[in-house]
This record gives sequence, structure tokens and C-alpha cells, in this order.
Amino acid sequence: MRVCIAFFFFFTPVLAGAQQVVYKLDFSDKAKVGDYPSATGYGFDFSTHQDHRSPFFISAEVPEGNYRVKVVLGNDVSESITTVKAENRRLMLENIRVPKGESSAHTFLVNIRNYRLERGDTVKINPREYRKLIWDDKLTLEFNGENPSVRNITIEPADDVPTIFLAGNSTVVDEALEPWCGWGQMFTRFLTPEVAVANYAESGQAANTFVSSQRLEKLLSKIRKGDYLFIEFGHNDQKQKGEGKGPFTSYKSDLKYLADKAREKGALPVLITPMHRRFFDENGSVINTHGEYPAAVRQLAQEENIPLIDLTAMSAVLYEAWGAEGSKNAFVHFAPGTFPGQKDALADNTHFNPYGGYQIARCILKGIADGEIPVKKYIIKGFETYDPAKPDDFTGFRVPASPFTSIVKPLGN
Repeated sequence: MRVCIAFFFFFTPVLAGAQQVVYKLDFSDKAKVGDYPSATGYGFDFSTHQDHRSPFFISAEVPEGNYRVKVVLGNDVSESITTVKAENRRLMLENIRVPKGESSAHTFLVNIRNYRLERGDTVKINPREYRKLIWDDKLTLEFNGENPSVRNITIEPADDVPTIFLAGNSTVVDEALEPWCGWGQMFTRFLTPEVAVANYAESGQAANTFVSSQRLEKLLSKIRKGDYLFIEFGHNDQKQKGEGKGPFTSYKSDLKYLADKAREKGALPVLITPMHRRFFDENGSVINTHGEYPAAVRQLAQEENIPLIDLTAMSAVLYEAWGAEGSKNAFVHFAPGTFPGQKDALADNTHFNPYGGYQIARCILKGIADGEIPVKKYIIKGFETYDPAKPDDFTGFRVPASPFTSIVKPLGN
């Protein structure tokens, strides 16, 4: 169903059928919007409010599913520049500038899920995941930037759109806390509001543990005909030792299992080779730390006629374009004191910061476009092409940081 924006003095939940809720909010009377959680099921979250100076959060209780969110940005007092993120820092809108007294309407899709399984059990999430916003029953929006401003918000079910499901590790995951970032949470920024992204990736996962932790079971309960499953593992798989473990044995078999399960549901699997870690030789060339694991992915894609995005190849070009020193700007390399409680330097050569995640997401877009993968039609005009040899300038990157941070590295390496 579609709902037209109307002016209300408070967030109003409107039943739209079984297990479906529509919310409408007008900020013209902020005093009538309370704090979340509340009996109304919506409100300002994390003790924040819209004061046009600092980031603020709005949460609303909703059932699992895809939601079409329309935000009308701007205010009558001054110019606003607003970046919108959803759930765990999924980038939706980037630096939208609205002159004083004007309005700018934008629509995007947000996927919501919880950890409950249909048979009564739950996904085996790790303790650190409980602080994340992706395993709950609410939709959370972050408004950030220079004078972030929103006039009204409409949230409605979007059952009529395809979904891109992501299965992967910490290089793909929606990281909850700065400065860590997976490409999956930047990927949403480049897609039209005609396709949703459901990021099931998690730090420390390998293709087989993605199954044993029951993440695949949860994913398969939601995926349907016409959807997509993007699969990127390797960093943690290659560390598994023992009989039968290896790139062309267990790893390849585990990836095939994921792809086969997607096909059984009528979804299209897409294989992605793992990006390189940040290691260079004395000549400035990237060192391959993945051995034959990328080759195994390529072989499986060819044998099973599965679309392939060769992120291993593209990331080598990207890192070498940055160089050994410049590439630190894309990874979690920060001097002591950059973040609260940080006494030592952060020097992580596997995990990206938001700038790095943004560039890797653009590599994914290139792989989609070059491979003529059907989701190409959902890429926002202007982002169809990207040259990893000429990455976006780091000094021009302006996505504002979210207010919550951690100096603890994600699981995996």
C-alpha cells in the first residue's frame, strides 16, 4: 500500500493489515514526540532529540520485513545538511543540503529482522551482537550532519520489492560502532528505493559457521523467488584446519551449499571473492594472503554458472592505487586518543573504516555492472561506473561519524 504524507502532531501507528504497521510523524510539534521506548511504540531513542546541532535517533516498533521510509528534510530556521542512516549505520542518504524554509523529500527501503526462528529456536548470535540494532523489533533512523533536520517521516510496509540478502563476515557486516565498517552498510546508499538489502553478515563467520549458527536458516525463512543472495567468505574459512579442510574441498563445498539453497528458493546467488588484506611487498604490490581461496570461488562460479564479482582482483588495484601509506586512510588506523578510552594506536589491516567500506561498496557496484547481474537496474544513476585505480579522494569524504564508538576490533582477521 502507499501512504501520502499528511501533517500530524505526533507519530501515529496505523494498522494496515495483519502484522503491518504504518507510522507517520510530523515534527512541527516536537514536544508531542516522546522518548523511546514508550507505550506508543515510537520516539526519540538513545536520549537524543532534534536540536539541529547534534545527531539524533528515532525508533519505531515494527514487525519483521521490508519498509518504505519517506523523510522530508529541512527546517524554517536555517539551511540544513542531513545524512540519514538506518539500523546499524546503514547509509541511506548522504549530505542532503536544504536551504532555509525549503523541503526535500526522499524515499529508501529498510529491512528489519529479529533472531527468532519459525520452529521456536533462535539464531545463535554472539554476546557482542546483543548491542546491535539488527536483531530487534524496531526500525531505527539516525539523522546526522551539519544541522540535521527532518520535517516528517512516513514508514510503511514494502512487501512488493525484491531483496538482496548478504551472507559474509566482518568485511561485509553492518558494524554498530565507529570507526569499524563493512561494505554492506555502505551498499544501501547506492541503490534505488525499489530494492531492499538484508545484511545477515557477521564478524568472525565462515561459510560453514554461517550455517551452524542458524543464520542461513533464518535467511532462508525470509528469502523468496526473485531475491538475491550475495555470498562473500574466505577470511575466516582459510584459518580452518583439519582433514578435508581447504579451498577446493570444504570451502568450495560450503559455498556451493549456500548457493544451492538460494536457488531452491528461486533466488539468484552471486559469489564474491574475498578482498585482500592490507599487506604490501617492497615494490608496493599487494601480497595475496588468501592463497587459493579466491581461485576456488572462481572455479565454483564457472562450474555452476553462478554470477561472480571478483573483489580480490579489484581490491588489489584499489589498494595499489592508494599505496602502502595512503591505504591506511581506508582501514582502521588511528592515532592514540582519537576515540574515547583509546590509549594505543589502532592499526588493523583487515577491517575498514567508513571511507574504506564506501570504496569497497563501489567495487561491488562495478562488479554488478560489469557482470550484467540483474540488480544492475537498481543502481542509482551516476554510480554504475567506478575505476578502482582512481578511488574517490579521501579528503573529500564527508559522511559524518555516528556518535557511538568502540576500540575493540571485530571478530575475525
